[in-house]
Amino acid sequence: MKLFVGNSNPVLAEAIARYLELSLGRATVRRFADQEIFVEIQENVRGEDVFIIQSTSYPANDHLMELLIMIDAMRRASARRITAVLPYFGYARQDRKAGGRTPISAKLVANLITEAGADRVMTLDLHAGQIQGFFDIPTDNLFAVPLMARDIKEHLDLDNVMVVSPDVGGVVRARSLAKRLDALLAIVDKRREKPGESEVMNIIGDVDGRHCILIDDIIDSGGTLCNAADALMAHGAKSVRAYITHGVLSGGAVPRIVNSNLEELVITDSIQPNSAIRDARNIRVVTTANLLGEAIARTATEQSVSSLFD
Repeated sequence: MKLFVGNSNPVLAEAIARYLELSLGRATVRRFADQEIFVEIQENVRGEDVFIIQSTSYPANDHLMELLIMIDAMRRASARRITAVLPYFGYARQDRKAGGRTPISAKLVANLITEAGADRVMTLDLHAGQIQGFFDIPTDNLFAVPLMARDIKEHLDLDNVMVVSPDVGGVVRARSLAKRLDALLAIVDKRREKPGESEVMNIIGDVDGRHCILIDDIIDSGGTLCNAADALMAHGAKSVRAYITHGVLSGGAVPRIVNSNLEELVITDSIQPNSAIRDARNIRVVTTANLLGEAIARTATEQSVSSLFD
């Protein structure tokens, strides 16, 4: 088994390698003067079980191309099996035709990864579960809920906790966390006027006097989450925290979170946090290295991955 990494999240890749007690494989991923991507694998991978760790985070297109070219290089170097490990799978929000003459970009990206030569895919908290079906190769969708539940138990008194889904579409994820915490569940009913903007309409459930925990898979602009926190506080919540798997946090999201009613935002390192995120007073990062490392180890030894979440 050999691990390789592109430029998207080397810190997470190194942590995974430490968990597995391995060294990262030697590879060059650089740019020509016109920003064309060049990849060179600097060690023998013939007959090896290769795992390429690469999130398609900002800049998404560059990191996606790095992944595709690395897969192609491994295939041409006769790797026995190539697993693309995407802690964050970009383009997942475009998983259906939301209007006339719009693409299904998640399917296109799935096709590109498959055609490049990947034999299987491993990812974390897909925005929509059906994206697994977009791949014609085995795809493992890991879940961060057990990691979040463990962190909540370490930091909070569970006697007065209520799990809240920020929208109706996230109820399954919220219910899973609520079950692990033996907590009650509430739902924020909202209307989204256009991408990046939302208007909270109502709270389904009695949050009065509760410590509320919002859970979701992606936070981008932060508008939805901050609006939800405002609505929960207006309905009598004692405090509001949020647990989000993928901290995209684009544009002015970080100062918006810092100045919001959120007591704390907890994200994972599926996307490498920048300095603004690391310095924010109410944003904390938990690592997925052990989870991804264990899933990689089980894949390499042909053991069950789904039993990780039993």
